[in-house]
Amino acid sequence: MSKIDFVPEAEALREEMVAVRRDLHMHPETAFEEVRTAGIVAQTLSSLGLEVQTGVGKTGVVAMLDGSDDGPTVLVRADMDALPIEEANKVDYVSQTAGKMHACGPRRAYGNRPSRRQNAHQA
Repeated sequence: MSKIDFVPEAEALREEMVAVRRDLHMHPETAFEEVRTAGIVAQTLSSLGLEVQTGVGKTGVVAMLDGSDDGPTVLVRADMDALPIEEANKVDYVSQTAGKMHACGPRRAYGNRPSRRQNAHQA
């Protein structure tokens, strides 16, 4: 098995993924209300060549990358819902929705999913 250097590919996606993560942070949606978030997730994954299914469990998104080689299946999961908490952070991308914020890391979790997909596709 050869070692593949994914750093250049990951760096190429960095700016876009940071922008997506910050956008999701600014527009939090609580559980089963993540319509906008699910749309962004689905569109981004679809643009990267994944087969996307939406509306899973109401607002969930499932994406499948069908590899050409035999081998194990890998599952990557990320929460997309915000919490009913008022954000007190002083950042440029602070929540724009009163009483809701992403406080447990899901934007970061989503933000690196497309880069993982791109890297997996090239492996």
